[in-house]
Amino acid sequence: MAVATSDSILARSLITDRRSTNFGLKNEVCRGKVVPCRAGGKVKGKGKGRVEVKAAVQIGGLEEVKKAKEEMGLDVVSEEELREKGFLGMRKTKLVCTIGPACCSLQDLEKLALGGMNVARLNMCHNTRDWHRDVIKKINQLNEEKGFCVSVMIDTEGSQIHVLDHGAPSSVKAEEGSTWLFTAQKLEGFPPFTIQANYEGFSEGIEVGDELVIDGGMASFLVIEKVGDDLRCKCTDSGLFLPRAKFSFWRNGKLVARNSELPTLSKKDWADIEFGVSEGVDFIALSFVNDADPVRQLKNYLYMRSSRSTRVLAKVESLESLQKLKEIVEASDGIMVARGDLGVEIPYEQIPTVQEEITRVCREMNKPVIVASQLLESMVEYPTPTRAEVADVSEAVRQYADALMLSGESAIGPYGQKALSILQMASSRMELWSREENRQSILHQRRLGVSLPDRIAEQICNCAVEMANNLGVDAIFVYTKHGQMASLLSRNRPYPPIFAFTSDNGTRMALNLQWGVIPLLVELSDDDMEANISTTIELIRRKGLLKPGDVVMVVSDLTPTHINSTAFQSIQVKTVV
Repeated sequence: MAVATSDSILARSLITDRRSTNFGLKNEVCRGKVVPCRAGGKVKGKGKGRVEVKAAVQIGGLEEVKKAKEEMGLDVVSEEELREKGFLGMRKTKLVCTIGPACCSLQDLEKLALGGMNVARLNMCHNTRDWHRDVIKKINQLNEEKGFCVSVMIDTEGSQIHVLDHGAPSSVKAEEGSTWLFTAQKLEGFPPFTIQANYEGFSEGIEVGDELVIDGGMASFLVIEKVGDDLRCKCTDSGLFLPRAKFSFWRNGKLVARNSELPTLSKKDWADIEFGVSEGVDFIALSFVNDADPVRQLKNYLYMRSSRSTRVLAKVESLESLQKLKEIVEASDGIMVARGDLGVEIPYEQIPTVQEEITRVCREMNKPVIVASQLLESMVEYPTPTRAEVADVSEAVRQYADALMLSGESAIGPYGQKALSILQMASSRMELWSREENRQSILHQRRLGVSLPDRIAEQICNCAVEMANNLGVDAIFVYTKHGQMASLLSRNRPYPPIFAFTSDNGTRMALNLQWGVIPLLVELSDDDMEANISTTIELIRRKGLLKPGDVVMVVSDLTPTHINSTAFQSIQVKTVV
C-alpha cells in the first residue's frame, strides 16, 4: 500500500491491482481494509474459511529470477524444524539461556544452539571480562561457521545492595536449626556457616526477631542476635544458597524498607556496557530499573556511541518498577520479568497475576517480554522438572510471552541441555493446543502509530494476521529494514510463522526475541519488491522447504526510492505452483 496523503485510504474497502511483472508473476494486491480476495487458485483453509485467491507464483520456468545465493540466511535450526514439522509446527516462543561454567565450552554452546537457544545471556555479576569475551567469540564462531542465529545479551549487575555470597561456585545447603553469621566484613576465604553481604549497611534498621529470606523463599532465617553490624541468624526453613543470592528482611509479614538510594547504572555497569558495545552484543538488560530515566539515558548513550542498533531491555524486579510499569515499557525495547527478585519485594501469591499483567502491557505496546527466573528451578540439581514447573512454563506460553529464560538451570546445573529441551517441548505443545482450541486471547488494539505511514503499517499488520488466520496460509513473509512491521505482525500472534527478510544483521539478531518471527539475512531491493519476493521464494523452494500448493502472505515496510514502486505497504497472497 503506497503511502497516501490523507486518511481516506484507510476507508477503502477493496481495490484490486493485477499486474504482470518482469518476472512473470501473477499477483493480487489487496489495498486498504483487507477482505477475502476474489476467485482464482484455491487457498487452503478450514470450513467456511476456504476462499479462492488469484495469486499464483509460477516458479518453475522463470528465467528472469536472479541467481540464488548459495546460502539464504535461514539458520540451520529453523530449517531443520521446518523440514520436520512443517510451517504450522514451528515453535514460536523464543528461548533464552544463561551461560555459565556448566555450559561455556564450544561443544556445550553448540548443543544449546541445536536445542533451540535463540539468545545467549551473559550475567555480568559473574566471571571475568575475558571469560565473557571468550563466550561471545565462541557464539559468533558458531553463527558464522555452523549456520546458527544466536543473539547475545549482557545483563548488568546494577547497584545491588541485597546480595549475599557464600564463596562456593555452586549451591550450599542450609539445614534447619543451623546458625549462620551474616557479615559485610572482608574476610580471607569463607569460613563455614558464614555469609558475606556486598553492602556495608545491609543490617541497618534490622531488629532481633526479623526474618531474613533468601531468593524469595529458597531458605529462611530468624535474626537472633546483632553483633555490631553483623547478624547472627538461625535457619528456620532449610534450603539452598545459590551464588550471589538475593535477600530481604520481613517484619510482622511486611517487607522491611531498605535504603535504595543508589544509581541504577553503577560505574561497573558503564564499564560492562562499554565492553558489550565493543563486542557487538545485541541486547543489554538493565537490572533494578525503578523508572524510565536510566533506560532513556542508556539508549541515548548507545545512539551516540555506536552505529550498531543495540536493544535495551528493562528488568522488572522491584515494587517501584511495577508502579511505573507503562513508562518503563514505553521507554525500553523490551522487558524481562525477573520473578525471583520481584518475589522478594511483593507477596509470592501476587506473582502470577503480575506476570500476566506485564505480559499484556508489553504486547499492547508492542515490546517483547521475557519470563525469567525459576522456570525449572529443580533442574539445577535434578534431571527432571516438577510437574508444577512444567505447568508454570505452559502458562507463560499460554499468556503469549515472547520468550522464556533459563537461569541457574543452564548456567550452573548439570542438566542444562535437558532443561532447554523441556522448555522447547512444553512451549511447542502448548502453542499447538492453543491454536487447535482457538483460545487465542483478544488483544485490545491500542493504536501505536502517530504518523500516517505508521498508522497504515499498523492497520495492514492487524488485518494481515486476521486474513492469514482465516485463509489458513502456511507462512507470512515480511520484508523489513528495521523490523517494525515484523514486530507488528508478531504482536497479533498469528497462527502461521513469520519469515522476516532483512538486509540488516542488527535487525535480524534483534528479531530473535520476537514471538513467531524467523529472521533471515538477505540482500533486498528497495525499489523492486517483486524481485525480492521471487528471489526469496526461489531460495526457499530450492532447499525443498516450499512445495506446490503452499500459500504465503507477503507484506513489506521497505521504503521505495521511486514513487511508482508497486508493493510498498501492501498485502499479497501467493500460491506456489
